[in-house]
Amino acid sequence: MEIPKIQWYPGHIAKAEKKLTEVINRVDLVIEVRDARIPLSTGHPHLNQWIRNKKHILVINRADMISTETITNWNKWFKKDNIYPLWCDAKNGKGIKEICKSAKESRLSIDNKRLSRGMKVRPIRALTLGFPNVGKSALINRIAKKKVVESARKAGVTRNLRWIRLDNGIDLLDAPGVIPPNLENQKSALNLALCDDIGEAAYEIESVAIEFIKIIFKLKEDKNANISLSKISDRYGVDILKNFDNPHEWIDLVALKHTSGDKRRMAHKLLEDYRNQMLGKISLEVPR
Repeated sequence: MEIPKIQWYPGHIAKAEKKLTEVINRVDLVIEVRDARIPLSTGHPHLNQWIRNKKHILVINRADMISTETITNWNKWFKKDNIYPLWCDAKNGKGIKEICKSAKESRLSIDNKRLSRGMKVRPIRALTLGFPNVGKSALINRIAKKKVVESARKAGVTRNLRWIRLDNGIDLLDAPGVIPPNLENQKSALNLALCDDIGEAAYEIESVAIEFIKIIFKLKEDKNANISLSKISDRYGVDILKNFDNPHEWIDLVALKHTSGDKRRMAHKLLEDYRNQMLGKISLEVPR
C-alpha cells in the first residue's frame, strides 16, 4: 500500500514564502526551528540556498517529547556534519538560555565584523524559520520574555511577516511556517501529518493512522524510537502484537471498543494520544 497522498500549501504560506525570499537578504542570522520527533522531516530542503553565508542557529524544539538517550544519539549523528543543535522545550522554557546565549554570541561576531569594515553597529536582524506548528511563536515569546506573538498548538497561527524589537540588540522577524510547495517526499509529509505539523485538511486521517501503526512496527526494535507495544496494547485493551500484520483489523477492534465502531474517530484518538505522549516519548525518526 502506498503512503497516502498528503498536500498542504495554503495561499497565505505561498504569499509569505514569496515575501520571505525578498527580505531574507537583509537578515544577518537565521534561527531554524525543527520538531524533535522528526528533526529530518522538519528541515526545509531550500534552507541552505536561502541562508548562504548567514549565521545559522539550529533549534530543535519539543525536546521533552523524546528520550534524553535519543537526543544524545542525535547529537552524535549531527556532529558528523559539524552541526551542533540546541534542544529546547519552548512551551516550558527549557533550553531557552542556551539559545539566547548563542544568539548573543552571533550578534557580537556580526558587530565585530561590521566594526572591522568601518561600519556602525546596529541591531542585528534575525529570522525565525521553520515548518508550521514546530513552536516558533512559543520560542519567540520565551526569547522576548513576554507574549509578543500569538501561539497555539495548530498550524497556520502566524500568517504574516512581522518584525519584533528585542532588548538585546536583535530585531526578530517572525515568519509563517513554510512548506515546500509540492511536499515531494511523502514519507516526510506523513511524519508532518502525524506530528500535527500540517493541518488535517491535507490528509485522510484513517489512512494516516494506519501508516502510524506500520511505522511503530518498523521502528519497534530501535531503542531511539522508544516504543512500548505493551503500553499501546494496555491503553486500548487490544493486543497490538496479535494484529501487527493487519493494522486495519487492529483499528477495527479498538474502534469497536472505544468509539462504537467509528474508525475515523478512533484514528483521530490514536493520533491525538501519540501527540499528547499518552503512548510514550516516541520518536518517528531515529539517527542512523
